[in-house]
Amino acid sequence: MKDVFKTKKLLALVGLVILSGCSKKQLEADYLIINGQVYTAEQPHSEALDIAVCGSKICGVFLQGESNVIAEQTIDATNMIVSPGFIDPHTHTLEELLSNDKNNNLNYLTQGVTTVVNGNDGEGPVDIAGTASKLQKNKIGTNVALLIGHGSVREQVMGRAQQHASAEQLNEMQKLVAKGMQEGALGLSSGLYYVPGSYANTEEIVSLAKVVAEYQGIYDTHMRDESTFNIGFLNAIKESIEIAEQAQVHLHLAHIKALGVDVWGQSEQAIELIEQAQQKGVSISADQYPWLASGTKLHSAIMPKWVMADSREAFIGRLNDAMLADRLHAEITENIRRRGGPESLLITAFQDANLVGKTLKEVAQASKQSVVDTAIALVKKGDVRVASFNMSQQDVNAFMQQPWVVTSSDGTNGHPRKYASFPQKYQEYVVNKQLLTTSEFITQSSRKTAAYLGIKDRGVLREGYAADIIIWDANNFQANADFSQWNKLSTGVKYTLVNGHLVIDKYKYLNELQGVFVAR
Repeated sequence: MKDVFKTKKLLALVGLVILSGCSKKQLEADYLIINGQVYTAEQPHSEALDIAVCGSKICGVFLQGESNVIAEQTIDATNMIVSPGFIDPHTHTLEELLSNDKNNNLNYLTQGVTTVVNGNDGEGPVDIAGTASKLQKNKIGTNVALLIGHGSVREQVMGRAQQHASAEQLNEMQKLVAKGMQEGALGLSSGLYYVPGSYANTEEIVSLAKVVAEYQGIYDTHMRDESTFNIGFLNAIKESIEIAEQAQVHLHLAHIKALGVDVWGQSEQAIELIEQAQQKGVSISADQYPWLASGTKLHSAIMPKWVMADSREAFIGRLNDAMLADRLHAEITENIRRRGGPESLLITAFQDANLVGKTLKEVAQASKQSVVDTAIALVKKGDVRVASFNMSQQDVNAFMQQPWVVTSSDGTNGHPRKYASFPQKYQEYVVNKQLLTTSEFITQSSRKTAAYLGIKDRGVLREGYAADIIIWDANNFQANADFSQWNKLSTGVKYTLVNGHLVIDKYKYLNELQGVFVAR
């Protein structure tokens, strides 16, 4: 009798289990990602989860094996990491995104980057709506967000004049910034090291940053000095903090670094200044690329700012002015010294391809001219891109480990950072040096970046968020570009979804342009 009762009870329990299983709502999805090592960017470790994608959104996150999903395509991520697509807060990719090349931004997709920011260094477009419309019509390989550039706004209002803005000019600039924010810009970028941004005083930037703050935007800055070119590295940090305090705006420090022998070791003091400000309530973040060399144009690296005022004709005229020769030579010599000497300046892109891959010192020796005369002659011929080997490993490591520093590329032609920054950071600082965990790397490349920049619904694997998802092989996620061949694609990303569309399938790019404009 007892056995019969036990049998009836067992059958009843089985029936309950079956009924509860049947009561689970069945989800119809486009994709179901199973068996992966999932980093949602919200936990400090991986989880055993399955991810469902419906249209452009993540529509379900389940414990592995517990989903009730009928998917058009199941992606098996066994032995793979599943994470949010990376967000690069500092790129120079508008030219590629506006091109007709179906591969546009493939160099970022193969790094795991699904969203890029443009308009950095004060060079952002003034017409945010017009730029966004062109991008959408053209179709783009990654998502893109835009910053409105202080330098561009200033140049539109007052040209490249080496003077402070009048009240009328400032009012006009404020209107342009407000318009850009209304059209979806993340915030204002400045390039206070570059012309014409370098001609602005602190008060001008504060007044424009206040406009941005009204729209809950950010202030992103290439600081006035990262070395000893003018006010000094630490003073430039202080100026940036002052702007943020007065404007009550979030401060984002672009490609944070201690540039040049004069300021090596100052990362410790810089970090202290930033953390003291944070403790007082100033909201501050920064980004960093994982290389010891920066990249810029030769004239920006070594020419005094006063020489570059007004037009290019005026610039060349000053270079040819015999009355200015002694002053020019002295200041250029000092700027080259700050960057570690002519042997530390590697030509990476120039109209004369024979000079690419040579240092300024080597070119000078071959031409039998002085280093300064060689540099002036090159600049007169056109834009010369250089890699400037000017950072110490100690400072790079120190900034890398700060919880408020995120991953970026600042990608430019001639420098491997454009093709390889994210895998370079993973291989060098997670795998080799073990300064970061895999989780920290992913969080610094996705969730934190989105949060600092004010990008909503991206950077996390969560139901309702945009389905920007990468599935990558941790053992083979690596940078292939270097300074001898800067434009080799990275490897290791097996699948990529951008807004729910598969754009990389089993390591193969599908020629799909599925990016969108991401407004604040």
